[in-house]
Amino acid sequence: MNESTAPSEPTVRDDVAASSGHAGPEPHAGGGLHERLNWLRAGVLGANDGIVSVAATVVGVAGATTAVAPVAIAGVAAVVGGAVSMALGEYVSVSSSSDSQKALIAKERRELAEDPEGELEELVGLYEAEGLSRATAETVARELTEKDALKAHLRAELGMDETGVVSPWSAAGASFVAFLLGALLPFLTIILAPVDIRVALTFVTTLLALAVTGGMGAWLGGARVLPAMVRVVIGGALALALTFAVGAWLGTTVA
Repeated sequence: MNESTAPSEPTVRDDVAASSGHAGPEPHAGGGLHERLNWLRAGVLGANDGIVSVAATVVGVAGATTAVAPVAIAGVAAVVGGAVSMALGEYVSVSSSSDSQKALIAKERRELAEDPEGELEELVGLYEAEGLSRATAETVARELTEKDALKAHLRAELGMDETGVVSPWSAAGASFVAFLLGALLPFLTIILAPVDIRVALTFVTTLLALAVTGGMGAWLGGARVLPAMVRVVIGGALALALTFAVGAWLGTTVA
């Protein structure tokens, strides 16, 4: 599964009400911290993808044959192909988002240069809409405009920051590494374990790893940890059971 991992810009609209149960760190702990937590959560989700997809692949092949070579070949293909696919998908996704952000920044910069008074009045109106009085809104708008007009407008109008444009290459690299780290666990387990227990051991290590990544992802997102762990473990178990059953059936019918 390819999900965009681009971190969102922290704004006044980013208040997240934590669910009952253990919640992650508050997003308002600072813009830099909020961004790092977003990247960390994206990394956890990428690792989760690597664990599930590669485990399902090697378990499926192991269900069809007791030989090590076919499992190793399929595992390597799944690890490399999955990591590249994740990185490529993330690059395309973040590139589109980055291009849109850059276009909006350029548009705002142009409007400020062409009609500074009109843009100031627009900023005043935005602050009035937030509940400030006309006098206070004018004071705030003028002071922020004098300090950094572009930053003030991007924050108020679009909820973004000029320095918050994410690099597609960084996002792709992070996704590649996260997927690879997650994928190596089931791959190494099934390759190094004795043949008679390799499938069972891969099941156990995979589900334990999914419990950890599922819980960590929920914690970082401020959601309830236990339900998230249960969901991801059940989903992983179903994926492994299904691919193993298919592999065993194909191994019997094809042979």
